[in-house]
Amino acid sequence: MSNLARTPLYDLHLGLGAKMVPFAGYEMPVQYPAGVMKEHLHTRAKAGLFDVSHMGQVILRSSSIEHVSLSFEAMIPVDVLGLSEGRQRYGFFTNADGGIEDDLMFANRGDHLFVVVNAACKDADIARMKADLPSDVSVEVIEDRSLLAIQGPSAATALSTLNPAVSDMKFMDVATIELVGCDCWISRSGYTGEDGYEISVPSDMAVALAEALLDHPDVEPIGLGARDSLRLEAGLCLYGHDIDASTSPVEGGLTWAIQKSRRAGGSRDGGYPGAERIQTEMANGASRKRVGLSPTGRAPMREGVPLYASEDATEQIGTITSGGFGPTVGGPVAMGYLPTNLSSVGTTVYGELRGKRQSITVAALPFIPANFKR
Repeated sequence: MSNLARTPLYDLHLGLGAKMVPFAGYEMPVQYPAGVMKEHLHTRAKAGLFDVSHMGQVILRSSSIEHVSLSFEAMIPVDVLGLSEGRQRYGFFTNADGGIEDDLMFANRGDHLFVVVNAACKDADIARMKADLPSDVSVEVIEDRSLLAIQGPSAATALSTLNPAVSDMKFMDVATIELVGCDCWISRSGYTGEDGYEISVPSDMAVALAEALLDHPDVEPIGLGARDSLRLEAGLCLYGHDIDASTSPVEGGLTWAIQKSRRAGGSRDGGYPGAERIQTEMANGASRKRVGLSPTGRAPMREGVPLYASEDATEQIGTITSGGFGPTVGGPVAMGYLPTNLSSVGTTVYGELRGKRQSITVAALPFIPANFKR
């Protein structure tokens, strides 16, 4: 793995006994000695600390936040102009065919937008922003900050021991708050379905912050394995798996992220790549839909498993895009795509696993209700 990048927490991961694996060009911890199951359950019960420093952090800045916001709206079908200072939103870049090029988070920090993009797509995303935004909008790539996430019902208690101001934040609030002697950019958000925070910290203070959080008795380090099972139970998409450049927001069940002002008939409708397809599908429906899936039995059905309408059907109707064992659910869980007429909760379809068909029930998402602080 000598050609892979390392986050500032690399040595800390090794010291904690992490098993390191290649991920999005980095050496990342997939699990610690406790194992994926215990890490998952600990995050649901108390609090888990995640290193997400491999993700891209970008600042968009210009003469006014209004200009930056309207410029960014030409790239994403989301209301950026209406986002209040100190608030964050989920969004996605779309292409000319209405597919999703990447999903992202962006925050209004007063005089600029702060954007966080996925690690595997960050080079392409940064190039896209530099190419497509007006020349008077600067794209500043943040190279000297790390990103940590603390997630779980004890996250607020643990983080407030470093600064009680974090406890006043609500879901999707953002603020600059001092932790371990340095200014941290904090959002009350995450990707596990639990309450929690994501923290952008100067890289030279990342270890100090991680160690301070791990000193709390409720906090344990969590690897990529449990991060994946947590987000799957929460019904959250993994880019490149559940959504990709061929998937529209309508197919992916993400139209909740397209606010009224950007929809057909809204004050700033359209004007982004792929608007025609997306607006047409929002009006008339898409031919397929992302759904939750509950396989029968105990064997997980993972990404790539083909789906069929009946036990003896010859025509494949869909595919599982994410799947595994859900430790909180206590059984296998999955997500995938089915024709819209077979996407209703309770519908039975079949997955082919090791040459045998096994029944699967279409399930409501999320599998585990979200515990965000509204």
